[in-house]
Amino acid sequence: MSTQLDRKPDRGGGRLGALFLTVFLDLLGFGLVMPLLPRYAETLHASSLHIGLLGASYSAMQFLFVPVWGRLSDRVGRRPVLLGSILATIGAMLVLGFARSLFWLFAARLFGGVATANVATAQAYIADSTTPEARARGMGLLGVAFGLGFVLGPFFGGILSSISLGTPARVAAGLGVVNLLWAVRALPESLPAELRARNAIAPRAKVRLGLDTRAFARAIGTPGLGAVVALYFVCTLSFANLEQTFSLFAHDAFALDARHTGYVLGVVGVVAMIVQGGLIGPLNRAYGEIALVRAGTLLQASGFGIVAYSAGHRLGWLYAGVVMLSAGQGVTTPSLSTLASKRSPADAQGASLGVMQALGALGRVFGPTWGGFVYGLGYRLPYVTAALGLSAAFGVATLSLRGGPRVPR
Repeated sequence: MSTQLDRKPDRGGGRLGALFLTVFLDLLGFGLVMPLLPRYAETLHASSLHIGLLGASYSAMQFLFVPVWGRLSDRVGRRPVLLGSILATIGAMLVLGFARSLFWLFAARLFGGVATANVATAQAYIADSTTPEARARGMGLLGVAFGLGFVLGPFFGGILSSISLGTPARVAAGLGVVNLLWAVRALPESLPAELRARNAIAPRAKVRLGLDTRAFARAIGTPGLGAVVALYFVCTLSFANLEQTFSLFAHDAFALDARHTGYVLGVVGVVAMIVQGGLIGPLNRAYGEIALVRAGTLLQASGFGIVAYSAGHRLGWLYAGVVMLSAGQGVTTPSLSTLASKRSPADAQGASLGVMQALGALGRVFGPTWGGFVYGLGYRLPYVTAALGLSAAFGVATLSLRGGPRVPR
């Protein structure tokens, strides 16, 4: 009987291919909407602080619920959690697409945050289906899905916004229906039944709302895992300065409309797709995850500094900055996910990765709130503070991240 301990990698690519398309369709819908939300909120009389809080509310719900989905996926399997998340996301996009007040815009984002279980559960799915040696490539597939979503999503979202700012969200809901039909048909379960049964009867498997303190303590106490989780939080907190303010920055600093802002974000997606889809595997084999985390945080810090400098200068500086920060994130994120997976016990992949994603969500609560606040003081400030935060992350990676023993599989 096959178990997590002796599972072979999916050499045919069937499982990971099905997961890739599921995550891609989900991220394509997200990419259609994300760049337009600040402008959408402005039409409903939102201030820059309100826009920051809009992003924070979404991430606050992720913080509360992503650990729940991670723990639940350890008990009932990855497939039902992914299917439930897709279905709930369809509902959130419909509410967003027809929102006519700031109240309903916030309601849609709050429910959308509850719905988005995909990332941590998808990471656990990859961990179920790959060996530790092949895991970096598997995690890189998520990066390709993100990259494609951010290449195509903002581009088509900008075009659709010419109809109305709610149209991209309605189209995203339609994509969600396609995604649900695909996943029901093609996405198999990855977690063996015996591991699900073991987790279901284990006392620690009780599902709790919010951060599971036992899972958090276990993750922090696992050799080498605590530093990885802390780094993920710092990196996410710094990067989240950009997420809710970039379209405002592009308009205020360069007079770019929604379509042209989508082109810039499309460059971010292309770079992420190239790095995580083609380069991460060879780079990982040549240098290892720890070296890539150090290089990635340094690249991101430099990129954010250039983006801040670009205001008042040529548009080429903006493109140079986003290429650098996208390349840096492209090597940092999958490397941290791979390190976390390698250093997690076999029966707690969903819980450990859920803890990491929850802390990332907490970073995305404080990051947009801070970014929205300081943007009102000066439109360069979110990017200056992001550069400082990622410089600190580089210091943490250099001084604290060490090659630790892998958890026996």
